[in-house]
Amino acid sequence: MSAARVDTNVPGGFDLVVIGSGIAGLCAALVAAPRARVAVITKGRLEDGCSRWAQGGIAAAVGDDDSAQQHYDDTIAAGRGLCHPEAVRVLVEEGPARVRQLIDWGVGFDTQNGELLLAREAAHSRPRILHARGDGTGLEIETTLITRLRALDVGVMEHAHVDRLVADADGRCIGLEWSDVNTGASQRVVANGVVLASGGAGRLWPNTTNPETATGDGVALAYSAGADIAGMEFIQFHPTALALEGAPRFLISEAVRGEGAVVVNEAGRRFLFDTDARGELAGRDVVSRAIWDELRRSGAAHVYLDCSAVDGVSVRFPAIHRTCMQYGLDISRDRIPIAPAAHYMIGGVRTDLRGASTVPGLYACGEIASSGVHGANRLASNSLLESVVFADRAANAALTDAAEAPPRGVPASGSAPAEVADDERAHRGFARLQTALWNGAGIVRDAAGISSALDTCGELIDMTTDDRSIAALQLHAAATTASLVCTAALARAETRGCHIRSDHPNSSDEWHGDLVMQKQRGAHVDHHI
Repeated sequence: MSAARVDTNVPGGFDLVVIGSGIAGLCAALVAAPRARVAVITKGRLEDGCSRWAQGGIAAAVGDDDSAQQHYDDTIAAGRGLCHPEAVRVLVEEGPARVRQLIDWGVGFDTQNGELLLAREAAHSRPRILHARGDGTGLEIETTLITRLRALDVGVMEHAHVDRLVADADGRCIGLEWSDVNTGASQRVVANGVVLASGGAGRLWPNTTNPETATGDGVALAYSAGADIAGMEFIQFHPTALALEGAPRFLISEAVRGEGAVVVNEAGRRFLFDTDARGELAGRDVVSRAIWDELRRSGAAHVYLDCSAVDGVSVRFPAIHRTCMQYGLDISRDRIPIAPAAHYMIGGVRTDLRGASTVPGLYACGEIASSGVHGANRLASNSLLESVVFADRAANAALTDAAEAPPRGVPASGSAPAEVADDERAHRGFARLQTALWNGAGIVRDAAGISSALDTCGELIDMTTDDRSIAALQLHAAATTASLVCTAALARAETRGCHIRSDHPNSSDEWHGDLVMQKQRGAHVDHHI
């Protein structure tokens, strides 16, 4: 079923529509496709998902000296008290089976002497990280899944901006309306279930490891549809991104430190041990904060990652080596200038263990979902595992629920055609949004800065409310998601995990729970953990 002959307006045309083409979305589609009519809709090309940029690998307890319990313990410890134990249990116990499924689908993980090659990363007590193509794990998985998807009878709609989710008379999500970014034409897709797998929002900050597509559209869609949104204050900043003038904030994988690379300041001193006895192997929140504090103390623009002690580093990490060489850096001997950059959205659409949101018919998996497995700080390489584990659950839940309670009726279309003319005002607004979030809701926050950023979000939302240009629609969604980040960050008056408040430096039992936001009910703390 090619995109050219998908009839998107036929009621009941699909059993399942997946929004997003990263690993989570592709897995959900592949799980459902053998027994259902499936379509995938994405804002760029099918190949533009964020997952292809994932270098570090996928964590799973597949080694002889490892266990699901040890993986569970490491994940719980990293989450700073906010992980949902039952969700973590699902992640670590089902993870090995999902990794085997990826291998069955054709993913070629790196091996040594016929055995899977396992590496260790920060805050893991065992080597349990599977890699592919050295530091090209995300690319290998995504490429393999796309090849498999294209061989199946799956509808694909590319270059599509999703305008809104559509509900039936009972409030059940039964599809979506989208605009073609090239023509502005608005179309409707009707389905028995919708899986949101549209990724994160790292591009809302100017210094980021994320591609341009990662602007949090899916969170805005779900929030507008009445879904619960949770944990949006927890934005993880990766501690080691390339910080070189004229170069993108290219991710330097945590696996490099796991293999022995060290972080030093201008004087060559390993300052991370001043904060944590684990040094380079401390959690991401700890390392990011320590680097940030060092930069503020010294006034420098970056610190350094020294990889000279890592044997065969250029072979072990070919993509990092190749990228750094483009800027005159040989990682086998030259120190890499690094600084933290926005990397991963821990919060998102609140889901249960089946991947279901609080809106019937709407499911979520991958980075957009707040599944409860990451708590206040994601353990390295658990993100790809979360994607494949909960994509499987979300796809199966959607098909099961639709069979038990099919949608009722199809409401009239509510979207006018969009305008495709370039909107310079919206582009300037997006740059303004990025600056506001970096200054007010960055690595270290306080009430005054967050409030200022929230005011900017509100102004941009108002500015784009009645504008039908594609750029304005995208900015409106981005500003809506950014406002949820700021609202949650302002409300959580404590420091916990990757949410660091300089005006509230300690953690508090008052905030031991999920901060949940819903459009009609506002925000509240769920203390069920």
